[in-house]
Amino acid sequence: MASRVTSQGLRRVARQAQCSPSEARRTIASVAATSSAYQEPVPPVHDIYAPPPPPVPSPAQPPSQTARKRSIQEAKPFSDFLTDTFSRQHDYLRISVTERCNLRCLYCMPEEGIQLSPSKELLTSAEIFYLSQLFVNQGVSKIRLTGGEPTVRKDIVPLMQRIGSLRSAGLKELALTTNGITLHRKLDAMVEAGLTGVNISLDTLDRFQFQILTRRSGFDAVMKSIQRVQELNRLGAGIKLKINCVVMRGLNDHQILPFVDMTREQDVEVRFIEYMPFDGNKWSENKMLPYADMLNVIRSKYPDISRLKGARNDTSKTWQVPGFTGRVGFITSMTHNFCGTCNRLRITSDGNLKVCLHGDDEVSLRDLLRSDNDGTPMDEEAFEAVRQLELDRRKHGVLRQDGWISKELQLLEVIGSAVKRKKEKHAGIGELENMKNRPMILIVSPFSRWSRVPTPISWSRQELMHRTPTYLLRHPGFVGQSRLFSSTAHTRSPSSDDDVNGKLTHVTSSGEAHMVDVGAKAATKRIAIAVGFVSFSNSEPLQLIMENNNKKGDVLAVARIAGIMAAKRTSDLIPLCHPLAISKVELDVKLLAPNLKLYTWALGMAKTSYEHGAVSVEARVECVGPTGVEMEALCAATGALLTVYDMCKAVDKSMVVSGCHVTYKSGGKSGTWVRYNWASHKGQAWFEQQGLEWVPQQEGKGEKDGKGQSNEKET
Repeated sequence: MASRVTSQGLRRVARQAQCSPSEARRTIASVAATSSAYQEPVPPVHDIYAPPPPPVPSPAQPPSQTARKRSIQEAKPFSDFLTDTFSRQHDYLRISVTERCNLRCLYCMPEEGIQLSPSKELLTSAEIFYLSQLFVNQGVSKIRLTGGEPTVRKDIVPLMQRIGSLRSAGLKELALTTNGITLHRKLDAMVEAGLTGVNISLDTLDRFQFQILTRRSGFDAVMKSIQRVQELNRLGAGIKLKINCVVMRGLNDHQILPFVDMTREQDVEVRFIEYMPFDGNKWSENKMLPYADMLNVIRSKYPDISRLKGARNDTSKTWQVPGFTGRVGFITSMTHNFCGTCNRLRITSDGNLKVCLHGDDEVSLRDLLRSDNDGTPMDEEAFEAVRQLELDRRKHGVLRQDGWISKELQLLEVIGSAVKRKKEKHAGIGELENMKNRPMILIVSPFSRWSRVPTPISWSRQELMHRTPTYLLRHPGFVGQSRLFSSTAHTRSPSSDDDVNGKLTHVTSSGEAHMVDVGAKAATKRIAIAVGFVSFSNSEPLQLIMENNNKKGDVLAVARIAGIMAAKRTSDLIPLCHPLAISKVELDVKLLAPNLKLYTWALGMAKTSYEHGAVSVEARVECVGPTGVEMEALCAATGALLTVYDMCKAVDKSMVVSGCHVTYKSGGKSGTWVRYNWASHKGQAWFEQQGLEWVPQQEGKGEKDGKGQSNEKET
């Protein structure tokens, strides 16, 4: 047995037994020698709602065996699905149970509010319990219910009762994060359900400022909830009580000392949280008060405050003033991250797994969970029907590979893959400020579908033609369409205006290549649009993309991202291009239906037919600068096209990348340039909607004039 223990497993066993790794190894060897009947149990496969299998009987232990030896012997290997590539074991799960909240805190809720999602898009209680079971069986020992505001969920107490029943399966802690407005009404029932910890969000002890910060009244209700927790603790409830205070410079930083004074007589931990950036909360570094500054404020009154020893996975740095009953903590996500010991995973209220609070990578567990239920929410009856079907199959000795056991394995594979992709640490302050993420209230709600496992679709040729708008049947019929916008001040870009005198701007009179000097040119708004196509030689790529079953992932989504990255790196790819600050990159990536003719009047290309379908890319790049962005647009389109080629080449080695060209540019002294046949296809309404200058096609002009020259023209 001892020879099979890995170094990582040995360290984990040592931590459980509170001894050194060497002592743990010696103990394991002695237990193996004295307990020949002992066999390491294999964790059972989780079955929906089925009671856990009876525990493996423990072998007779020698009378001299200590409690430490027993803890080492009973230790189980931690789930590989919940262990990332940096050996972090994720045994703490946070589940959002609602997107609703009865407060409107400045740092959490965007000023314009949020759009609530239909209830069918949120996890049902049965789904939440099932996922809780799944994670607990894989080693999760702590679950925290969050929101929105979890206490506004109508069935929050029955849900907690069901999750609390998982204590027999290994759940040790069931906690709640709440604003405390209605907690005092439900607290007693929650404690009976198994509640072990409560975090109450409170950013000020001034009832008038409370109304300003939360845009609602309710200070007295919050204080009543805090007092009720303390009353129950005096009766032996043993609830861990923490108060979370987000500190914002110039707004509530004067409340630091009153909160510290609160810990003098009360057994509570007040945790000061560094102000973090989320979409819509108007974060700025000037508003963020760092941990060191907060500590200096406290030391000005209590210079003898001292640091307490924390547990391995603590998010908070805990301090205490000598003689005080309570403690003070600091959550330092911005200045001193604790990523190295992070053991937390999050499930949003719409069923997305989020492995990092400050990351934008998410994957939908909800969609996979419902894929065998026609994409509809799973309630008690739906789960019971699946369970009964599985039991019937086992009873008759039939265990199909597409049964619920297989579904669980799929969920675990998705969870494991997401955990393995977790980065070593989240971005720094500068990157977090500009990084796309949900608003804080929506870390736990379905405002944005950052990553989704879509319900597979399979369309016949007839269905595909039926779904295609009539006016597009003459031109690219498309199956799906999606846009991605990117704005950043750190992008790279190139290009220069065409020389109106007909000279090559990058070549000297002696024929040597050089970079054009644009230092004296005025910065103006520049726009360029480029298009291109990838055509397929068989039907398999189109079908895989429609079903999102390509082995390398979502082809269209990855192509869009690749196009944006290519636009940013243009000056690194094209030697004589200038690096510019791009203000926007927009890619429109479409699937083209098979056998739809593309005519020159529409796209400025030779008449062609994509027998097996194709992907079209339209890239638009904008900046305010001294030179144009045609090369950025071309690089964006080409990068997206090549990505489609790369992701599909395993099933189609005869694809053709074609027709990549600039169709529109504006800005600079050469004015607006348009490929007229493309402009005619788009139409005046489209130009006006996009904020582009409309240039109508001149009368008598066709695809080419009588001399065989293209009718492209500068205006």
